[in-house]
Amino acid sequence: LSVSTVRNILRKWKTTGSVQVKARSGRPRKISDRQKRRMVRTVRVNPQTSTKDLQHHLAADGVTVHRSTIRRTLHKEMLYARVMQRKPFLRPQHKQSRLRYAQAHLDKPASFWNKVLWTDETKIELFGHNKGRYAWRKKNTAFQEKHLLPTVKYGGGSIMLWGCVASAGTGNLVKVEGRMDSTQYQQILETNVQESVTKLKLRRGWIFQQDNDPKHCSKSTKAFMQRNKYNVLEWPSQSPDLNIIENLWCELKRAVHARKPSNLNELEMFCKEEWSKIPSTTIQTLIGTYRKRLEAVIFAKGGSTKY
Repeated sequence: LSVSTVRNILRKWKTTGSVQVKARSGRPRKISDRQKRRMVRTVRVNPQTSTKDLQHHLAADGVTVHRSTIRRTLHKEMLYARVMQRKPFLRPQHKQSRLRYAQAHLDKPASFWNKVLWTDETKIELFGHNKGRYAWRKKNTAFQEKHLLPTVKYGGGSIMLWGCVASAGTGNLVKVEGRMDSTQYQQILETNVQESVTKLKLRRGWIFQQDNDPKHCSKSTKAFMQRNKYNVLEWPSQSPDLNIIENLWCELKRAVHARKPSNLNELEMFCKEEWSKIPSTTIQTLIGTYRKRLEAVIFAKGGSTKY
């Protein structure tokens, strides 16, 4: 309590002989303490309960309130409605494999991660990066052209890219022609992996990382990797949060769409230009904080993390 509050309590005791709070003026609350506790319990058991559902529950008790009243009541209990994060669905076996991976690699030295060649594929749409766009505007100006985000059916086309990175910087970035299968994947590896390893100055004993996509784990792909003596990092399924290249895809898409490509050829050209501009310090920072990702997986017992 503040000093003034204590002073007022003492003054009230001296003048009235009591510290009891008298009845105050104003409208009494419609939601009782018991109903408030029940609302809090309901949203904690089922966080997706809407204020409209809670409104119906209160109406069954004969209490009619606006949804904003329900929101204010929950806010006082430090409960706020937020957009749910999208994460891969994790089965118990996925959580177990993620936990084993994190525990097995938690104490790996920095030299281990500096030898890893991180790889992944991503799709980039021509007009697809419209999430999180805001515009300052006045009332009734929402449909002015400068306040609109133009959309095109099916995203106006897209390209699929395969890329790789290591602590020294970005490796090759390749456009995937058509739908990638095991054969095309092996051709991409044969053409680009060794070239990227040489470019990034990875020494003998470098480690190849990939996810568990079916074309990555097919018999022919495994045979190809054995012939070429790839040292493949064992990877847990459903774990994009453990691949640092996912963060770089976000940066790449943001930079490319800021340049507003007008066709797929420009989109591919801008992607390669922006990919080469990613500084090695950014990648080194991601690798340097990799232990925190593993700790987050262990803390979540193999569950999803913020990464």
